[in-house]
Amino acid sequence: MRNTLILIAAGGSVLLLAGAFVFQFFGYLPCEMCLWQRWPHAAAALVGVLALTVPHRIWPWLGAVAAAITSGIGFFHAGVEKGWWPGPTSCTGGGGGGLAGDLLSTEGPRLIMCDQVSWELLTISMAGWNALLSAALVLIWIAAARART
Repeated sequence: MRNTLILIAAGGSVLLLAGAFVFQFFGYLPCEMCLWQRWPHAAAALVGVLALTVPHRIWPWLGAVAAAITSGIGFFHAGVEKGWWPGPTSCTGGGGGGLAGDLLSTEGPRLIMCDQVSWELLTISMAGWNALLSAALVLIWIAAARART
């Protein structure tokens, strides 16, 4: 049971990470906060591999922490997109520290704004879906940690 839960939780992070790359392939470029959300998913996937190959009770708890971190970042990012609170000045509409003209120039790499929703389903953005689905993964990781082997 425990290994099955670990597979589901780690696999969920792999699928969410793969989904992010699929969206990127189809032209939905990630903003800075989108990239932040990817790292904990990668960590959770690695934790899953470790949990299945080097069994120890700490691994599922670390997986839960990784999933909670990406869920928290996703929730924060969704709030920035909805205008509930300000986001990082490096990637939001008010950012740039007086260099807004430079940021909007057509030369150089394209800056993807963190406060703009590029895709949503049922009025929930990609960041919001990541927050919700990752919160579910936290619960699965916790169930794995509490499960008997």
